[in-house]
Amino acid sequence: MTHGRHTRRTRWSLWWQARFGWWRAWWSADEGRVTGFIVVLTIGILALAGLTLDGGLALAAKVKAAGQAEAAARAGAQAIDLGVYRDSGRMVLVPGQAVAAAQSYLAGVGASGTVTVAGDTVTVAVTATQGTQLLGLVGISGISVHGAGSAHPQRGVTGLEP
Repeated sequence: MTHGRHTRRTRWSLWWQARFGWWRAWWSADEGRVTGFIVVLTIGILALAGLTLDGGLALAAKVKAAGQAEAAARAGAQAIDLGVYRDSGRMVLVPGQAVAAAQSYLAGVGASGTVTVAGDTVTVAVTATQGTQLLGLVGISGISVHGAGSAHPQRGVTGLEP
C-alpha cells in the first residue's frame, strides 16, 4: 500500500503512537486545562512585573526622601547664634530658628517630616507615599518610604581633606 510518503505508517510512528498517544489526546481535549494555566501564568507575570516596576519606583522615592531630609538638616544647621559665635567662636544653634529653617526647606520642596534639634545636631525624618502602577491591580495602592538625615554646623574648609 503506497498512499504517499506522509500517509504511510512506519514502525517509528506506530511505536510513538503506542507510547505517547495519550499526550496528543490530552493536549487536544478542550476541557479548560490550558485556559487555567494561562490565567495563572499571566497573573504571575503581572505580579513579577509589578514588583519590579513598583519596587524600583519605591526605591527612587526612598532616595529622594533621604536627599530631602539631608538637605533640610543642612538648612537647619545654618541657624547659628551669631552673637555667641562672634564673642567666643563657638557655634551654637538657635533651636527655634533651626526647626523653622528645616521646615521651610521641606515645605519648599513639597515634603513633610519631623525636625528635632539636640545640642548642635539637626535631625530630619521625611515620610512619603509612593503610588503604585501595577500593584494597584492586586489592591496595593501605595508604598510608604522613609528618609532621614542629620547635620551640625561647621566653620568651613580649614585644610585639605583626603
